[in-house]
Amino acid sequence: MRTMKTITHWIDGKPVEGTSGRFGPVYNPATGAQEKQVAFATVDEVDAAVASAKAAFESWGDSSLAKRTAVLFKYRELLDAHRDEIAELITAEHGKVHSDALGEVARGMEIVELACGISVQLKGELSTQVSTRVDVASIRQPLGVVAGITPFNFPAMVPMWMFPLAIACGNTFVLKPSEKDPSASFRLAELASEAGLPDGVLNIVQGDKTAVDRILEHPDIEAVSFVGSTPIAKYIQLKAVEHGKRVQALGGAKNHMLVLPDADLDLAADQAINAAYGSAGERCMAVSVVVAVGDTGDELVGKIAERAKNLKIGPGNDPASEMGPLITREHRDKVASYVAGAAEQGAEVVVDGTGFSVDGHEDGFFLGVSLLDRVPLTADAYRDEIFGPVLCVVRAETYEEAIKLINDSRWGNGTAIFTRDGGAARRFQLEVKAGMVGVNVPIPVPVGYHSFGGWKDSLFGDLHVYGNDGIAFYTQGKVITTRWPDPADAGGINLGFPSNS
Repeated sequence: MRTMKTITHWIDGKPVEGTSGRFGPVYNPATGAQEKQVAFATVDEVDAAVASAKAAFESWGDSSLAKRTAVLFKYRELLDAHRDEIAELITAEHGKVHSDALGEVARGMEIVELACGISVQLKGELSTQVSTRVDVASIRQPLGVVAGITPFNFPAMVPMWMFPLAIACGNTFVLKPSEKDPSASFRLAELASEAGLPDGVLNIVQGDKTAVDRILEHPDIEAVSFVGSTPIAKYIQLKAVEHGKRVQALGGAKNHMLVLPDADLDLAADQAINAAYGSAGERCMAVSVVVAVGDTGDELVGKIAERAKNLKIGPGNDPASEMGPLITREHRDKVASYVAGAAEQGAEVVVDGTGFSVDGHEDGFFLGVSLLDRVPLTADAYRDEIFGPVLCVVRAETYEEAIKLINDSRWGNGTAIFTRDGGAARRFQLEVKAGMVGVNVPIPVPVGYHSFGGWKDSLFGDLHVYGNDGIAFYTQGKVITTRWPDPADAGGINLGFPSNS
């Protein structure tokens, strides 16, 4: 009998076997078979990771920017050399196709590259002679031990949104990745150690709610970053703030793509397919609603349907596959239920992806793509975050009606407009209530030196991730006022309030 591989913790620069006796299954979504298990951390194991990070902070937080960036440059080199290997781990445990997994690694590496330039980003400010021989300087310093709790849909990219920037700023880090696909983040930690990152600067605890709650409660953790669903993001914020921590918690989304009558409908259809069905719709930036304005709806829906029916769905390691399976059987069935109940709630099912299977992979967690037209705003398929390959189309008579329904959504993560009219696009980008806006770009994920994050129920906390917001989140400001008197100055006592003179 073959022994099942166990994914362990990474604490103090080495793998650490779990002691809880509790494990979570790790499936290959393309086959439906459990191929690995992941050890769930105890409270003591989380404490050990935090203690390691706290001890490492004593020297890492005081290390030179030159030392930090040298490690990060080497880390970037190793990530580049191992990107195929990391992508294979993602495909094996998440299910996304290999090309998509490679794209995930590349977008994560953007933040490593940003972190390599931290010496420029952390330059302070100096004002000289604010008063007679008085200078004022503003600097930013690390917080200490910080933590990240990351989702299954981007098991490499989202962790890289967090820990490279945090450690570049001088912090040490404890990561709790998703228990559904933990191998990629573990490999990221191994490569960081190989790059010369000192033991304890980056730690990984695998686990479930036990690990999460201990992270949120631990008195030595100063800040927590989170990406996941809206209900959990709310919980993370409330629990962490209760224990005196900084929080950036990114929640769910229902991203709308507005298509005006003057748009290039072939382009819009292509991009709707890419944005709705890429990674099987398991993206917080996926387009899940197309808003067709005026008389564009019928033609646009026809073009999307034609393209949807021709997509190649199969195992992620098959180069011919354009879309892979969903993460678990339970999630696949939940997504399918939205399609099954759509007609009863007033939607027109144009393409039905339920009941789909792949020859030779009948036990895999596959679901075909679905397209729902004329979806009522009261339907579950419109109201809920489905997080799967289901695209809803709603109709609006005017731009004003369209912008209102988008702004009435409880979420405000990302949105897009497709038009040839620059004035309409400019009006949209100013009026829409969302944190990230695309103009003829369906998935407007910012590059690494701008920040990622939404509005409303898509973000809990004040700062977005990576970019300038990320640096601000992982540092704290300090202002230093200095006077070095000239030896010729006379002393004396003056009890008056200091003034600039």
